[in-house]
Amino acid sequence: MAELKTKKNDGSVDEFLNSVENPKRKADAFEILNLMKEVTGEEAVMWGKSLVGFGSYDYKYASGKEGSWFLTGFSPRKQSMTLYIMPGFDRYDDLMSDLGKYKTGKSCLYVNKLEDVDMDVLRQLVQLSADHMRSK
Repeated sequence: MAELKTKKNDGSVDEFLNSVENPKRKADAFEILNLMKEVTGEEAVMWGKSLVGFGSYDYKYASGKEGSWFLTGFSPRKQSMTLYIMPGFDRYDDLMSDLGKYKTGKSCLYVNKLEDVDMDVLRQLVQLSADHMRSK
């Protein structure tokens, strides 16, 4: 069975975020860092080379594959800021309609710049997502 390559490590979150070339994306990344730290009460930890995660949970699939992953996290990608909302978005329809301008993948929320979204709604979304993952 293949081992998950993206794991929690001792990399420096500040060093990683300071390496972001785009000044606006870097500023947004530090704002998301503070938001997620406040909401989760967890310290930021590097996962792999480009993911910043908060907290963790263990999972085990029916196939027997198991591992650990963060409760919530983000990555300041070149294309957009990617926030990881682990349970996905189906349960958050009301919040999503008030969030602003964004795109989603299965558990990824893509935001071009933080001015495009309502930060209070984003805070609620991160809080509900982290709480949900803790309860599992």
